[in-house]
Amino acid sequence: MAFSLFGKKGVIGVDIGSSSIKVVELREGGKKAYQLMNFGIAPLPSDVVVDGTIMNTSLVAETLKSILGNLRLKTKDAATSVAGTAVLIKKISLPTMTEAELEESIQWEAEQYITNINEVNIDFHILGPGTEEGQMSVLLVGAKKEIINERVNVLVEAGLNPVVVDVDAFAIENSFEINYPAPDPEHLVVLVNVGASVTNINIVKGSASLFTRDISVGGRVFSEEIQKSLRMSSDEAEAMKISLTPETVTPKIDKVLRMTSDNIANEIKKSQDFLGIGGEVKVAGIYLSGGASKTVGLKDVIAEKTGAPVEIMDPFRNVEYNPRIFDPNYLNNISPAASLAFGLGLRKK
Repeated sequence: MAFSLFGKKGVIGVDIGSSSIKVVELREGGKKAYQLMNFGIAPLPSDVVVDGTIMNTSLVAETLKSILGNLRLKTKDAATSVAGTAVLIKKISLPTMTEAELEESIQWEAEQYITNINEVNIDFHILGPGTEEGQMSVLLVGAKKEIINERVNVLVEAGLNPVVVDVDAFAIENSFEINYPAPDPEHLVVLVNVGASVTNINIVKGSASLFTRDISVGGRVFSEEIQKSLRMSSDEAEAMKISLTPETVTPKIDKVLRMTSDNIANEIKKSQDFLGIGGEVKVAGIYLSGGASKTVGLKDVIAEKTGAPVEIMDPFRNVEYNPRIFDPNYLNNISPAASLAFGLGLRKK
């Protein structure tokens, strides 16, 4: 199957995460930009998807099939995504050419940046003119075929037709653009998707991604630190993390959570520093998504470290839905975790 980021016909979004699977189906139009047609979520055991690698394809497929069995899907075409060390995202400068010409030469161009090119599926997107005359800016994306095939096999085994394999950071960006007003083109927006095991960082200016990176820190690290500190089981630590509120956090737990929050915040700051973002460039906002984004204290620590306003992203903000089918309180609670699946549901084949 071709590795494709772009297309035209609607699909359902399937987010295979380290802690759960989320499925979203949207329909364009209505009183708002989109209508929510279907949403489903089911947990996965902690050892089934490890560092982006699916360790038990059959179990993941059965879990996905169970979700689909409770939904009335209008299509079997599906989009899923990859992230982490299996993915390379690089902005490169090339001589100006047509998309058809680049299609023919992209393999050779990619070999300059990707080792073991035969083990990688590649795609590209022309961003526009480059900084020098006669040059254009191109976004090059590569992903290991092995990781792509794992996800494709899961979708097929669950009865779906996989047509798009996206990148987590770009799907989150898609979700943001649909739900929030376009920021000043001279200002930056930082999109941070805090998953169970990986955090995606995407710095965007206007409609262009300037810099993306994935770090191997996520919600499970918070749970592991609680587990070690309080000497409890992993299940007990996870349950405690989820149930914590600002009012129930003890000084000891606050210190434990702060360590991981500092780590994530410092990586965001490093990403800004890498781009040379100083006082002269305004960060309009940092938007958090992902299941671990609501961890107590994380939002405040990131705001403190970066000096930028921080907000939890709501993928259902500009979406119409029937409150008799979808409980508004439930959607509000689950919304950060649904952001990636939502962004995938916006993709076209």
